[in-house]
Amino acid sequence: MFFFPLLSIGQEQLSLEDCYRLVSVNYPLALQNEILARQNAIDLDITNTGKLPQFDLNAQATYQSDVTQAPIPGVTPLNKDQYHATISVNQLIYNGGMIDATLNTQTAALNTKKKQIEVNLYGLKKQVNQLYFSVLLLQEKAALLSARQEQLEAKLKEVKSGIEYGTILPTSDKVIEAELIKIKQQLNEVEYNQSSLFQSLSSLLGKNINPSTKLQNPEINAPLTSEIKRPELELFQLKKTEIETNLSLMSKQNSPKVFGFATGGYGNPGLNMLDNSFQAFYTVGVKLNWNIFDWDVNTKKRQSLSINKEIIDNETKVFELNTQIEIDQLQSEMEKLTGFIGSDAEIIELRDEVLKSADAQLRNGVITASAYITELTNLFEAKNTMAIHKIQLKLLKANYNTTKGQ
Repeated sequence: MFFFPLLSIGQEQLSLEDCYRLVSVNYPLALQNEILARQNAIDLDITNTGKLPQFDLNAQATYQSDVTQAPIPGVTPLNKDQYHATISVNQLIYNGGMIDATLNTQTAALNTKKKQIEVNLYGLKKQVNQLYFSVLLLQEKAALLSARQEQLEAKLKEVKSGIEYGTILPTSDKVIEAELIKIKQQLNEVEYNQSSLFQSLSSLLGKNINPSTKLQNPEINAPLTSEIKRPELELFQLKKTEIETNLSLMSKQNSPKVFGFATGGYGNPGLNMLDNSFQAFYTVGVKLNWNIFDWDVNTKKRQSLSINKEIIDNETKVFELNTQIEIDQLQSEMEKLTGFIGSDAEIIELRDEVLKSADAQLRNGVITASAYITELTNLFEAKNTMAIHKIQLKLLKANYNTTKGQ
């Protein structure tokens, strides 16, 4: 119970998958999905009103210089001032399914826009990879520098003891102390660069990340498969679907349209032009509207729209080709780095043997502290190079998976 609070307050950790999730949720572009959904709901409501009856209210008062007169005894001429108020109702009966086709087009357009947002967000993964592994590389370098610092601090105690007993040359401790100051400078530089990268990563992920956060060093598998599962391929297909819905809509634009209508009103005169008084009146009926000849404009528009499908097919092939070229380059780089890492291990093993010999020689006063520092630095550089190659290989694997959509 005493140690439980101490164990629960550990160093904050962040994984690469956490970063992918955060950027897909917090990046400002992700908010557009909700905005598009709200806008589409309004557009669908507007389109659906075409199925509802339409009401029109009209009123007018006129005065004319003359009126029609009938030379019939007992028939009173019309007044030159006339008044009418009407309300009309129009109800769509048939339009060839144009409203439903419009709804399908709007839905297809929404799906395309949402997929475009997904594509743009997916493109941020490589930025995340670059920042994440850059920070990880700095953390690895800081760990190596700290280990080197501890080793030199322990060696400084041995050297001071050797100087005291006369087995090691004087001022040897000064050489090690100078090297320790240099390491502190390097650690400060690493800390500054790491803080700057964390700030950039925080902006990208939309979350404030503490510079003391420990990034997990992931084990990344990059299976060599020929299949590409990028969201761009789905976007190309959705664009073709959107074109097909537009073609369907255009094919219905010249369909006959049938409306039912009714008009009721009150005015002077009414429908009976010979009755010079205020009267109520109404008319009901059905009307047909059909554009039977449009000089093949609609057909040519559909032909032009169909060509866009060919353009999209060509864009798909170009994308797949460029993606495959990038994949081949990444595979080549991964193979090269894998070979480098094997050589690094051999170099480290040899440098470690040299350092052990230099350590024994320093204790016996055979070499100076400067010579020992040189060998220690060589080992450190070899380990640092290997750490760089390992992080670079993981970055390549992450970019490889991102490029393939795995």
